[in-house]
Amino acid sequence: MHRAYLSLGSNIDREANIRSALFALEKVFGALAVSPVYESEAVGFSGAAFFNLIVAVETNLSIEQLVGQLKQIEDQHGRDRSGAKFSSRSLDIDLVTYDEKTGTFSGVELPRPELFYNAFVLLPMADLLGKSVEPKTGQTYSSLATTLDHKQ
Repeated sequence: MHRAYLSLGSNIDREANIRSALFALEKVFGALAVSPVYESEAVGFSGAAFFNLIVAVETNLSIEQLVGQLKQIEDQHGRDRSGAKFSSRSLDIDLVTYDEKTGTFSGVELPRPELFYNAFVLLPMADLLGKSVEPKTGQTYSSLATTLDHKQ
């Protein structure tokens, strides 16, 4: 069984989409560990504020299978992939960590680089993992969170 941490975000009908995504993830993976929800400004474009959180799941899926499952859930929530990279999202689910893996696996960089520079990823990770050590840096998630620029 693998432990994966997922970053969820939405700025289109954000409360409904986040709630629905949690139900969809629970249906696929069973019990979830869920961070507090953070509100953050759009990054890279001008748009409505996002709701962001981290969800921990246990899975037997490979990284490639897991990412495919997450894309299906995004699509079920009206995810439009035709727009600009930085744009409004009905639902965005990104794989942040998968066990203690570091490197690129099936085209996915782990841990996800945004973990180290976006408060809306690192702060909820620190809420869930606190004193646990992030494998790439060897620092605790709480310690990493203190180094962030908290203007986001």
